[in-house]
Amino acid sequence: MSKVLITETVLRDSHQSLAATRMTIDEMTPILDDLDKVGYHSLEAWGGATFDSCLRFLHEDPWQRLRIIKNHMKNTKLQMLFRGQNILGYRHYSDDVVEYFVQKSIANGIDIIRIFDALNDPRNLETAIKATIKENGHVQAAISYTTSPVHNNEFFASYAKQLEDMGANSICIKDMAGLLKPYDAYQLVKAIKGQVKIPVQLHTHYTSGLASMTILKAIEAGVDIVDTAISPMAMGTSQPPTEAIVATLAGTPYDTGLDLQKLDVVSKYFADIREKYLASGLIDPKVLKVDVNALLYQVPGGMLSNLVSQLKAAGKSDKLAEVLAEVPRVREDAGYPPLVTPTSQIVGTQAVNNVLFGEGERYSRVTKEFKGLVRGEYGKTPAPISDEFRKKIIGDLEPIDYRPADKIPSELSQLKERVAPYAEQEEDLLSLALFEQVAIKFFEWRKAQKHNLDSNANAENGVHTI
Repeated sequence: MSKVLITETVLRDSHQSLAATRMTIDEMTPILDDLDKVGYHSLEAWGGATFDSCLRFLHEDPWQRLRIIKNHMKNTKLQMLFRGQNILGYRHYSDDVVEYFVQKSIANGIDIIRIFDALNDPRNLETAIKATIKENGHVQAAISYTTSPVHNNEFFASYAKQLEDMGANSICIKDMAGLLKPYDAYQLVKAIKGQVKIPVQLHTHYTSGLASMTILKAIEAGVDIVDTAISPMAMGTSQPPTEAIVATLAGTPYDTGLDLQKLDVVSKYFADIREKYLASGLIDPKVLKVDVNALLYQVPGGMLSNLVSQLKAAGKSDKLAEVLAEVPRVREDAGYPPLVTPTSQIVGTQAVNNVLFGEGERYSRVTKEFKGLVRGEYGKTPAPISDEFRKKIIGDLEPIDYRPADKIPSELSQLKERVAPYAEQEEDLLSLALFEQVAIKFFEWRKAQKHNLDSNANAENGVHTI
């Protein structure tokens, strides 16, 4: 029994969950020094969807964002979320790209890399774990938590031990859909702590209304670190509120040692940001509500909103209940993958297709990504897929039973050529590797901005360019 450590998520998962990852570095910078003074174990500030969002929507260089945040963090470790062989994208990348991305992430300021795989296939974590160890970073290997006939505490504890043996410095229970119930959390943490000697961290979401209770029971079971979000950016599809957890544990053997007065400074700042987001519609009040249906359908908040928008675009919003009932059936057919990026999108879209285009025959229209999942392109599914179903989906294609990245040739040399016309820093190669078209648009915008600045400066100095 010892003090519990806190990882603050406001700069990453909190606004990713509530405001579609739209918080800008200009909105973050004024509060960074105060965040650094709180005494958090770490600040989750990068990775996940932040990289894509910076380039695609905010006209920001994600690498520059990381450097700015790092510059203010004199006392606090920076943490990122990393999708194993997918890095921060939606496909598997070659080993040399994964290694280079890890190297540059740590060189630019990341201390802790939380590495997960959507299928809990350890082969998809190997390269990222080895690369992080090589760069002297902290490897936090994550378990994608879910429930199914093949997922139980023994399964997760065994996987945690495997990750420890692979070199993990800590384990994270990643409950992306808010499915982990309080007493289940107690038993799960006990089971994992019985297998590993390294620290265990819990990440959960408030979606189903259970998260604060789940955190408390996990702490009683011996969890070492928990993820929370400062209260104005907490709850709903985000994390439990930092101040409430700190206040709950104050004066107990689990006391976090954090000062509520220092947290109040941070809270007041983000209260204004929240009001701005609500007024602009960036935060939809729907995502602030408790949705107990998450427990029934095991659908994460982001996946639910994605299904709603797909049906709305097709003019079939009335089919939502049918799609939600279809999701667990598709998931069973596909070997019970946990529903997290990218498997949540793959299973969800296929469920929509089955309902809208099935006409009595499910899987009459199958997406390329679902074929890939069934074939083994994303790794090994938790439960085996029947030969009959696999043949129905992929026909005569050969199933993949090896580590998918084994057959991906080196990509770095080609990427160097492609990025050459745009590159202003070595990291631009990695931006292009993950999101080529989006990155090129950003690079062109960046060049135009610099040209405009130079033109304005010349005009002010009386210099005329031809």
